[in-house]
Amino acid sequence: MAPLGKIYTYPGNFRVMRAQAIAAMNGTTIETAPDFVMGTTNRSPEFLAKFPLGKVPAFESADGAFFLTEGQAIARYAAESGPRAAQLLGGDARTRALVEQWACFAEGELGGNVTPPLLMVLAKMIPYDEARYGQCAAGFERALKRLEGELKGKKFLVGEELTLADIMVASVLQLAGKFFMDEAMRKEVPGVVAYLKEVMEVKEIKEAFGELQLCQKRLQG
Repeated sequence: MAPLGKIYTYPGNFRVMRAQAIAAMNGTTIETAPDFVMGTTNRSPEFLAKFPLGKVPAFESADGAFFLTEGQAIARYAAESGPRAAQLLGGDARTRALVEQWACFAEGELGGNVTPPLLMVLAKMIPYDEARYGQCAAGFERALKRLEGELKGKKFLVGEELTLADIMVASVLQLAGKFFMDEAMRKEVPGVVAYLKEVMEVKEIKEAFGELQLCQKRLQG
């Protein structure tokens, strides 16, 4: 498969694995830029000339003429760059809008509530704040209940086939499942759990993310 481009990132970035899974579905690949060092490479003049804010993941097209940041935008570009674009993004305005709605939900309602606890208890990049941790847990549970209601009687979030919406949502859920979405939380949303397990078994997604890991008790500070 000819590469779509390369992506600059630190190891284990779920947004990168997500983009690589989408690219594989479209018959292409996204390579990881070698020798990237977070805090060094992304502060270099060469990097900042392409990506002025120094953020990762950062995507560079195979021809070196197109540069893109923001995980959601990179995922969308990968989805649109191949023969399964209509399936992944939708074939009409309403379907595309629904896919975009759930992509935003994944980044905001799910990712927005998973990220602060991740930075507190795993990356230890910010001090542990019990009140904020609790607020994030409550917000995440509320988002899970919204998903549970949406998935009743449905296999996928939008239409009858897997779309970008499912990949965006499942990629955050699998991350949360490792340390935050514990057994007690999962018991309240059996439909979400079944959905997550099915999406994560899709060949290209499983190859990108590996086996789904679900914690028994969430990590806290």
